[in-house]
Amino acid sequence: MPVHRSGLPRIRALSTAGAVLLALLSLPPAAAAAESSPGAPPRGSAHMGMGVAAHDGSGGLPTARTTQTEGVDVSSHQGNVAWKTLWDSGVRWAYAKATEGTYYTNPYRSQQYDGAHDVGMIRGAYHFATPDTSTGAAQADYFVARGGGWSADGRTLPGVLDIEWNPYGAACYGKSQSATVSWIRDFLDRYRALTGRHAVLYTATSWWKQCTGNYAGFAATNPLWIARYASTVGELPAGWDTYTMWQYTSTGPVVGDHDRFNGGLDRVRALALG
Repeated sequence: MPVHRSGLPRIRALSTAGAVLLALLSLPPAAAAAESSPGAPPRGSAHMGMGVAAHDGSGGLPTARTTQTEGVDVSSHQGNVAWKTLWDSGVRWAYAKATEGTYYTNPYRSQQYDGAHDVGMIRGAYHFATPDTSTGAAQADYFVARGGGWSADGRTLPGVLDIEWNPYGAACYGKSQSATVSWIRDFLDRYRALTGRHAVLYTATSWWKQCTGNYAGFAATNPLWIARYASTVGELPAGWDTYTMWQYTSTGPVVGDHDRFNGGLDRVRALALG
């Protein structure tokens, strides 16, 4: 049957739309879920505190007078780290990003994680949570299988769940407060089952209030790593009356984000030993 010329653009448009639909249907579910908002950074580039300065502002150096132990946290943004330089500056513990979601492993993880250990630091690994891409249990599995485990050697800190502002889209990952709490519990329970340790929770008070409704139920078991770039930690999330670690700046004097452990080196070792 002959086709009238006025119908050709419509046929071409339908063909194009069909091709796009087929392409989308062929994507694996994880890839489709991991798409970012326009203008967002590339997946995998997130790191501790990425949204803290933007949402909570920045301030001066800590004024606390209690005994604290200097630490750093690093990711692929720092590349190969000069660990001896950090050690000489007084840093005694470190965390390196290991994974994000179920789609990214830090390519510098070995140099960072093993390098910190080699100069004498107590070190651990952290996971950047993306609750919109897969379940908490799946991400805990991915994390532990790729360097986020724990061993009772006195030099390995428990893994950290970095849960904060979504750099790729909606701040709370499109989840309700109750769904966010359930996702976090899913991750923490799975990590505990795999390693025998309670993971550390890294977050900022304002995000915690916004996205979990200031849930207090994890404080009895999970150490708190609070993010606040100011001279004091300020208000803590509900349930915690103290913090274990404090990320106080993203512009450290040597490299990476700098942190304070709330206690002397003996307390850092105690956390490592469990």
